[in-house]
Amino acid sequence: MGAEAEGTPPPQPAAGEPATAARAQPISAAQFLSWKQRKDTEEAARKAEAAQKRAADIAAGAVQMNGRELFQHEPWVFDNNIY
Repeated sequence: MGAEAEGTPPPQPAAGEPATAARAQPISAAQFLSWKQRKDTEEAARKAEAAQKRAADIAAGAVQMNGRELFQHEPWVFDNNIY
């Protein structure tokens, strides 16, 4: 209370500290949309790569298939007419 009344400025962050939210510049809607689109594209590419790797591992027999994958690759396993 007394420091503000005397006219002393508030303490400044040290040189190594990150910028605070008050000092950050706001971004425009166009900048946000381009960032969001780039982020979504990168995420979709990452998921597609993981799915492709999973499919290759299944084809090689390196990983165990879950039920859905087993039904897609070997539907005869679920045919009850053979019993």
